[in-house]
Amino acid sequence: MKLFTGLIFCSLVLGVSSEWYSFFSEAAQGAWDMWRAYSDMREANYIDADKYFHARGNYDAAQRGPGGAWAAKVISNARENTQRVTDFFRHGSSGHGAEDSKADQAANEWGRSGKDPNRFRPAGLPSKY
Repeated sequence: MKLFTGLIFCSLVLGVSSEWYSFFSEAAQGAWDMWRAYSDMREANYIDADKYFHARGNYDAAQRGPGGAWAAKVISNARENTQRVTDFFRHGSSGHGAEDSKADQAANEWGRSGKDPNRFRPAGLPSKY
């Protein structure tokens, strides 16, 4: 009986730990997807392309699974919160402010929901991206 109880307990512990490992693995891969999209956005330096890269990064991360979607949300929210602080010091700068922040969040949520990020792709953006 003790052996049977021990086997059940070990199988439950291993099953739960493998789910956690999967979640953390997805989160790390999702964070990498977000970083890659951010790097591409900086490299492209294309006018009005930021919403596309936000949507694409969130979309790619969310495709990894629940861990990736979680990482995308945490990273997107942290970036938006940081932007709100810097907006306080940059009145009138192009691409900053409440309207831009709301548009960024809409693109983030669009991508995380699994919808096609190309909706935000600006005309003329090189096919490399």
